[in-house]
Amino acid sequence: MTIINSCIHIFRNILVVVFIFHGSCYSDKGTIPMCDDHDMLNSSYHFNIHAFFLSLCKDGHYTFMKDATLAPKLASFDYIVIGGGTAGCALAATLSQNASVLVLERGGSPYYNPTATDIGNFANTLLNNTPDSWSQLFISEDGVYNTRPRVLGGGSVLNAGFYSRAGDVYVEEAEWEMDEVEAAYEWVEKKLVFEPQVMGWQAALRDGLLEAGESPDNGFTYDHIYGTKIGGTIFDHAGHRHSAANLLEYANSDAIVVYLHASVHKILFTTKAYQVIFEDANGVFHKAELSNNAMNEVILSAGAMGSPQLLMLSGVGPAAHLAAHGVNPLVLDHPMVGQGMADNPLNALFIPSPQPVEVSLVQAVGITKFDSYIEGASGLSLSFDLTSRFFDSVLNLFNETSRTTSRESLTKSIVNLLKPLDLRLNVMLKGGLIIQKIDGPASSGHMELRNRNPKDNPSVTFNYYQEPEDLNKCVEGVATIITVINSKAFSKYKFPGVTAHELLSLMLSLPTNLRPRHLSSIFNLKQFCIDTVMTIWHYHGGCQVGRVVDKNYKVLGLDSLRVIDGSTFLKSPGTNPQATVMMLGR
Repeated sequence: MTIINSCIHIFRNILVVVFIFHGSCYSDKGTIPMCDDHDMLNSSYHFNIHAFFLSLCKDGHYTFMKDATLAPKLASFDYIVIGGGTAGCALAATLSQNASVLVLERGGSPYYNPTATDIGNFANTLLNNTPDSWSQLFISEDGVYNTRPRVLGGGSVLNAGFYSRAGDVYVEEAEWEMDEVEAAYEWVEKKLVFEPQVMGWQAALRDGLLEAGESPDNGFTYDHIYGTKIGGTIFDHAGHRHSAANLLEYANSDAIVVYLHASVHKILFTTKAYQVIFEDANGVFHKAELSNNAMNEVILSAGAMGSPQLLMLSGVGPAAHLAAHGVNPLVLDHPMVGQGMADNPLNALFIPSPQPVEVSLVQAVGITKFDSYIEGASGLSLSFDLTSRFFDSVLNLFNETSRTTSRESLTKSIVNLLKPLDLRLNVMLKGGLIIQKIDGPASSGHMELRNRNPKDNPSVTFNYYQEPEDLNKCVEGVATIITVINSKAFSKYKFPGVTAHELLSLMLSLPTNLRPRHLSSIFNLKQFCIDTVMTIWHYHGGCQVGRVVDKNYKVLGLDSLRVIDGSTFLKSPGTNPQATVMMLGR
């Protein structure tokens, strides 16, 4: 037990990775890579990446991407898509086949630093939250760290890569046409989805889930069905990520323009949406307007944080709230904008391993009948420098914006955790993280503006575990994880004699969020779920179907304006939503 306790002590010091799915990215400045960019094409990059960029240049793809500083002061298009993210890229590529399309993306290009998206850099890319990084840290009023993507491709550039479709019941409830949904999923899958290579740790997780009763074994499938399966991945066999930005290869390059580092400030209206004002990186403002055709539209695809925020900043939202922030003119009193914000809660256990593990992100998943999804990842690398800077940002943002209490004690716990860290090291964690995600969830909250700056985060409350059914699902999910850890199939990846209470205690000792801890959490799984809740970044709502938009995604009460992204969801689709968000864009 001395060796085991020492191992756990080490992990207590370095396991800031506990939010293996938290964070941000490398700095993304500059222009789009061209064929003569020697920094991009030198021999230090993998050959497949080199060939990938050569093919892009050879085929003329991505020549339509430009920095927003090159935009004219005024230009006209058939469609203006705000947000080049997981939905926006698929949407813009589709619309460009028959119309002129402008995409306004507030972030940069993932192709500028392709190694940052490789699987081995996943955790460090997530932890980097410098001002020009691909992700923007925010802390919900629940005291949970979270991330907004700001890069072409959106969350598909930052996520764990898992690809799984929505279930048939979800499609039916959304009243989508099944044939169209199937065709759209296939359109996405042809471009960027792969069958993962399942190795030791992920195979043990799969077999442990089956041993724990999460059957049948459904093998490799994109389908959302009860039991245990291996899902798809947007990482190829060389470990390189293929994001939603790759869907722009489908675009008609003569009919589309993508402006990067273009921060949209406002949508303007007459009797309908007609113009968008955006700012470039130099602080210069530009206008884009719809061509004179009744069919033309502005489409918000800025994500579950960005779309309701931009509606409010444009004068569409709860009238009293907009007036309090000096938003004028009021275009439409729309009290449901920003309501129904929900984030699927994640709870996790880290399991130190007595032997090396492969670098893996989500591959095996248990889809339980009590509506908790069990997933895992292993062997990720961490930079202590980025970890330290991440927590510096957490403390700064927390001190600026949090309305919660316990600021002094929580600040102290983070500072104490960072003291022993050696900032010179990069560490590969010898072990894995098994997580559970709550389906739905039933609990929801709301969003409010903090100010009128679109670059700043709004205030959002998700009300994790407010509804008892969510908390009960978490308890069953964590109990299932413990059963998997104690299974024969998983035994070689767990130190002998390590107890569930020790693993629970390990998680409780880490600043996985800014919530208070209770001593009873080791023996009370309900309290453990409440104390250690994290995000899995599947937040949604704010512009929901039937409340803010109709079933064709048109904003209720306004013409020439739609919202097409995860903000329209009543609940998160499937185990992981990216497949369905891209499908919806298509």
